[in-house]
Amino acid sequence: MHAPTSSRPATGKSRKAFWLKQLHMWHWMSSAVSLIGLLLFAVTGFTLNHAADIEATPVVTEGAATMPPAMLARLKTAVPAAEKAPLPPAVADWVEARFAVKASGEAEWSADEVYLAAPRPGGDAWVAIDLATGEATSEVTSRGWISYLNDLHKGRNSGGAWSLFIDIFAFACLVFAVTGLFLLQLHSAKRKSTWPLVGMGLAIPAAIAIIFIH
Repeated sequence: MHAPTSSRPATGKSRKAFWLKQLHMWHWMSSAVSLIGLLLFAVTGFTLNHAADIEATPVVTEGAATMPPAMLARLKTAVPAAEKAPLPPAVADWVEARFAVKASGEAEWSADEVYLAAPRPGGDAWVAIDLATGEATSEVTSRGWISYLNDLHKGRNSGGAWSLFIDIFAFACLVFAVTGLFLLQLHSAKRKSTWPLVGMGLAIPAAIAIIFIH
């Protein structure tokens, strides 16, 4: 009577097939999610690295308006004890309706003036309101699309929604890289140059950092 044939080889092959399927699925899903972000960050990585060579001509737009007396009186009564505090909602709406700024941030309050800085990706902006006369002046500076994309790369003045996107994008890139590493491991037996190339990817930046960066 023959002994039963061992099922271990078949089990090993089926386990490898299972993990290959899972890794390929997560690899392509994470690559699809992070594709556009990777392109954006790759392009802006180049433009940031050559920022001094890429000329940008800032465009400055100035504005002025006078606050209605009733709203000015409301603003005066809303002067906070602290030096920094948001504008009252009605005043913030009035500012946003007349100037191309977001008035949701904290303003600097003094006895004579309320100053609201409103930086944004690719530019800056501010609004100043004279508490004696109600005269409001603003200045909006735009440095162009390249500066805008560069600031998105850095997450500069881009708000909470963009910050959340960067977190999700970073996680998708991490999944893409880790699943790619495991796929390299599974296919490395048939591709002898796999680990030398991975080693080069580590050795080259490490050598540059050690030798040239001080």
